[in-house]
Amino acid sequence: MKQSSPNQPVKIGVIGLGRFGRLHSLTLAGLAEAELVGVVARRQGSLDKLKTELPDVRCWLDLDQAIAESGAEAWVVACSTAEHVRVATKLLQAGKRVLLEKPISESLVEAESLRPLVNADSSNLMIGHIVLFNSEFKQLREEVSKRGGLSFIDCVRHRPASIVKDFPGENPLQATMVHDLYAVQVLMNRAEPEQFSSQFHRVETGAVDLALAQLQWSDGTLASFAASYLTPTGMPPRGFDRMEVFGRGWSARISPNPRPIEVWDDKASWPMPLEIRADIGGPSGMMAEELRCFCRVVRGVESVPVGATYADALQVQRWMERLMAANSG
Repeated sequence: MKQSSPNQPVKIGVIGLGRFGRLHSLTLAGLAEAELVGVVARRQGSLDKLKTELPDVRCWLDLDQAIAESGAEAWVVACSTAEHVRVATKLLQAGKRVLLEKPISESLVEAESLRPLVNADSSNLMIGHIVLFNSEFKQLREEVSKRGGLSFIDCVRHRPASIVKDFPGENPLQATMVHDLYAVQVLMNRAEPEQFSSQFHRVETGAVDLALAQLQWSDGTLASFAASYLTPTGMPPRGFDRMEVFGRGWSARISPNPRPIEVWDDKASWPMPLEIRADIGGPSGMMAEELRCFCRVVRGVESVPVGATYADALQVQRWMERLMAANSG
């Protein structure tokens, strides 16, 4: 098979048209490094809606047909978590490169079933982790690398209280804290913690609206995590995120959500919760940078970054299982 030039746009398809699948599609359509050659969804209505924004994109309801007809050499998998392993298996077996939104699966056992299909360097499977490409977090990584000597990492990620009712059974540890677990994994350069503890707060129905967790490493470094569904309607619609690190003689803080633009009329609004601009004429922000990185990985000019390999995803999934088991709430 003819080898593609490193400068040739990567032919990419997208599977799933939820919020992130749509953003992936719009972003890819505007990147010089990529060519969006197809989109797959479960419902025709989702495809019809995307057609109003991307009238020339090819669309399918059947994944097998899309693989055969699209010409895509790589795929972004942004469908439901329950479908991740089935879809990724089909793509990897077809010899395609895959960017898989995290988590891999709701089950560690199912996630591990992909192992025989994943290259040792994870070059055919990159995990979607936009936090890695957030500009503040990238600068924080540089500061940690330069200054070192971490003593304490404190991560806060709060979301609207309405989620408890709108998404019954969803635990903030698995749904939101996971992003900070990945970020801390990177800051700690994949070191395995020695101690795990967690606590849950529950509402009257028994649903979890607050998850707390603590990790400790052999060098004494501590990390604390708070993830909740507690913010009222008057706060930013996607809640807020904050991360603080403390080293020997230095500290740093990032507040990546919402972005620092506020608008007021009859009430306050935060029009840019995340650093994502999916404009067709020039996408920017962390999703655009993630997809550019994926294109470089597909072309073999860059390795999958720390925090986005298959092994990294399995490590964080094991951490979540241990924290769930450690819960004393």
